Amino acid sequence: MFLKTVLADGCAEQTVIREMKARAESARGDIEQTVRAIMDDVKTRGFDAVCAYAEKFDGQKPYVVGQELLDQAYSSCDPKLIAALEKAAANIRDYHEQMLVKSWEWERRSGERLGQTVRGLHKVGIYVPGGTAAYPSSVLMNAIPAKVAGVGEIIMVTPPTENMSKEVLAAAKIAGVDTVIAIGGVQAIAALTYGAGFIPQVDKIVGPGNAFVASAKKLAFGTVDIDMIAGPSEVLVIADHTANPTYVAADLLSQAEHDKLASAVLLTDSMAQAQAISCEMERQAKLLPRWEIIQDSVKNYGCAIVFEELEDACKMADQVAPEHLEIVTAAPRRLLPYLHNAGAIFLGQYAPEPLGDYMAGPCHVLPTSGTARFFSPLSTDTFLKKTSVIEYSRDALAAYSDDIIALAQSEHLDAHANSVAVRFQEETADEKR
Repeated sequence: MFLKTVLADGCAEQTVIREMKARAESARGDIEQTVRAIMDDVKTRGFDAVCAYAEKFDGQKPYVVGQELLDQAYSSCDPKLIAALEKAAANIRDYHEQMLVKSWEWERRSGERLGQTVRGLHKVGIYVPGGTAAYPSSVLMNAIPAKVAGVGEIIMVTPPTENMSKEVLAAAKIAGVDTVIAIGGVQAIAALTYGAGFIPQVDKIVGPGNAFVASAKKLAFGTVDIDMIAGPSEVLVIADHTANPTYVAADLLSQAEHDKLASAVLLTDSMAQAQAISCEMERQAKLLPRWEIIQDSVKNYGCAIVFEELEDACKMADQVAPEHLEIVTAAPRRLLPYLHNAGAIFLGQYAPEPLGDYMAGPCHVLPTSGTARFFSPLSTDTFLKKTSVIEYSRDALAAYSDDIIALAQSEHLDAHANSVAVRFQEETADEKR
């Protein structure tokens, strides 16, 4: 069979999970030493080091892409693509405006006013790959949530390829990116991390990249914030006997075509369905231009697992915590309460994964490699900074003073205790007199 198929027995499922985790580890590679050297050099020598690496790896020094070039890219794109990008941008904006958190205040008791200020970050850097991995949809998905969150300045970096993607530049214009800088690779991440020449230090770096870029972002974390360390793409589909095999096969292939490390896994309660989907995958795959990539991906990291009950399939899905999770069953919402860990959940036969990639509105930057157990998709929250606000009157503080002093003294932090006590010493002295 094109898609390896096994019966769930308590062991087969765990083997698949282990292989998926090992796949993510192998994708990282042993490159951190090289990346660290570049990052340290940029930190020490600044813009001179950035220019040296840019000339070595990009073929030229970094430069700002002017508004004229952005306008030209926009006008030279296929009008149908521009219309699609504009429509996607509107949907992304609408979705993220719904989830925007605002500042608030609350008077718990008389004299006790508490609250939280919520502000967009000051500067954010977005990394956009070049070459064959230049995806205009990723520009929209990273920049628009930042714009909705109120980020002060959005700086996009992308490699200065000979024919820089006009689609990516058009997407930057549509998304409202403030500055586009032609620079790629580790040197771009380093420049955004430490600041170099006309490239400012940012508060956060987001966006996909190769293993070198991912390693650089990991090393940058702490000096700046990052979105996440993304692993290979993955989709897990739970399908019953009512699912259309043609649809499910197409959805599994939509992830397998990403690269040879991508994972496409089917969970079902029907062996006949698993076989039908496998046959349909093979038929469709042979017609696709990325056939060789798909073949390796499915062979090494694709499989179908047949369960007796779909509830057991849900238990495995929660363990995998996949980037994309499709529920293609007669009653998909019935399984939703059983599912807790996934980057994005797609319900029903008319919610294929590419709908989320391009048009629905939720961000397609999702946690991978099981990190959906504790990470969330990129959203407006990614670009917000929250600050607690505390305001007390004298009487309100007095009501808690003894408790605060007792807690501070129990931790042997006498200066903490004194910070409260000193405010009432005069009153205590008066009482003694």
